[in-house]
Amino acid sequence: MIPLQISKEEVNQLPLGQFEGEIYLIDQAEDVDEVVEFLERQHVLGFDTETKPAFRKGVVNQVSLLQISTSEQAFLFRLNHVGFPDSIRNLLEREHIVKVGAAVHDDIKGLAKLTDSFYASSFFDLNDELKKIGFHNVGVRNLSGMVLGIRISKSEQVSNWEAEELTERQQRYAATDAWACLEIFKKLNGEGYFDSLFNFKNLK
Repeated sequence: MIPLQISKEEVNQLPLGQFEGEIYLIDQAEDVDEVVEFLERQHVLGFDTETKPAFRKGVVNQVSLLQISTSEQAFLFRLNHVGFPDSIRNLLEREHIVKVGAAVHDDIKGLAKLTDSFYASSFFDLNDELKKIGFHNVGVRNLSGMVLGIRISKSEQVSNWEAEELTERQQRYAATDAWACLEIFKKLNGEGYFDSLFNFKNLK
């Protein structure tokens, strides 16, 4: 039985877990379309973004990294290098592909600032939807603890996402957040938690 709440102490006692699949870093514009072509064939994807933290008042940085994940592969698009190409935007606007994240409103708002028109479609916000079915704690770290039984490290969260080169730890952290959202969705959907909300039977 999946618990509906978890304490910080309980999370800290769980084994550390992370995405162990293949990570692809896309920082060349000419590589984008081929990756998107693969992602277009998926039914459900994990989603997240990262932005370089601003430690001064009034400074707001643009989204620098977009993470999209399947269960086995994570694709990290360095938007500060490749921009926000039409192919990526179109992928995120596709109605038939469910994009799963946590607190996606801020991510979508950040992406919208990169273009003059962005109509995000079929995003599933774990935080919003799980509150509706009785989860007391949300957020990727809490949900990973309750649903996946793992503790996710947040040590790279406020690192420099516009660094010339992203470290292995940054890449693994970024991939893990998107992947964890997907795995949380898949497990809960498979066990019928979303039956009262939506018809996701074809994604099981």
